[in-house]
Amino acid sequence: MAARKVIITCAVTGAIHTPSMSPYLPVTPEEIADAAVGAAEAGAAIIHLHARDPKTGKPDQSPEAFAAFLPRIKQATNAVVNLTTGGAPHMLIRERIAPAMRFKPEVASLNMGSMNFGLFPMLNRFKEFKFEWERQHLEGSRDLIFRNTFADIEYALKELGDAGTRFEFECYDVGHLYNLAHFLERGLVKPPLFVQTVFGILGGIGTHPEDVMHMKRTADRLFGDQYRWSVLGAGRNQLPIAAMAAAMGANVRVGLEDSLWIGPGKLAESNAQQVKKARQIIEGLGLEVATPDEAREILALKGGSNVAF
Repeated sequence: MAARKVIITCAVTGAIHTPSMSPYLPVTPEEIADAAVGAAEAGAAIIHLHARDPKTGKPDQSPEAFAAFLPRIKQATNAVVNLTTGGAPHMLIRERIAPAMRFKPEVASLNMGSMNFGLFPMLNRFKEFKFEWERQHLEGSRDLIFRNTFADIEYALKELGDAGTRFEFECYDVGHLYNLAHFLERGLVKPPLFVQTVFGILGGIGTHPEDVMHMKRTADRLFGDQYRWSVLGAGRNQLPIAAMAAAMGANVRVGLEDSLWIGPGKLAESNAQQVKKARQIIEGLGLEVATPDEAREILALKGGSNVAF
């Protein structure tokens, strides 16, 4: 009997962590490209990408910022490229989907509900910052709603879906699964749904094993065999949740967007290091890591030759 194939997604930089938190966080186009290629070589089938200002590390959702590294990544690896439409929590939907509109990737992330998105607890750990925007970025999350209205979601689905882009549906709480079920019922999304359940963001569901089980039970009931499950554990919960959920049938997401750590008090020195840890877990369970082409088949993607970069 063939082993189950597990898709590893690596989110290499994101818009949550700031440059002062880790010297290993990719910031420049060269660093982001190198991180993406390294993660793919380590076993990631999907690379989830954000862009940053190369001088300050501030999130940059302009298509031009993505153009600085996308061709190099495509030339160097067969990995599936997944572009963020989350951007940063303060951005509006038109700005957030602009890179995916231009480059028509195989996959784009899509957040499935508005929520509080609390980053300010990181101020308890990190005290000194190179750039003023970093402290403001964290402190401002005390009074911030990450907006993902039904109108926003529908707009992204219609604008991006015409190009054959499929979605990593990011679900931070149980209500987000029901929101996705609403769009499935209306025929605005098509199976197989790639459902990324996110654990450990302040404002979303927690990281207890019962939380993981509850999200899976709910998704099973709502979607049956029409979805492919993946998990993302924030911070120190990244690998424990990956291990727990992989044993339960999940795909996994790692990367410095989601966690800066490789062990207690020890910073990860690369995205590839986290991918290798996830791979050890998966293979230790007697499972196999999916190749990019196997991930394309599992998720019914359009193929790397059909993107615009």
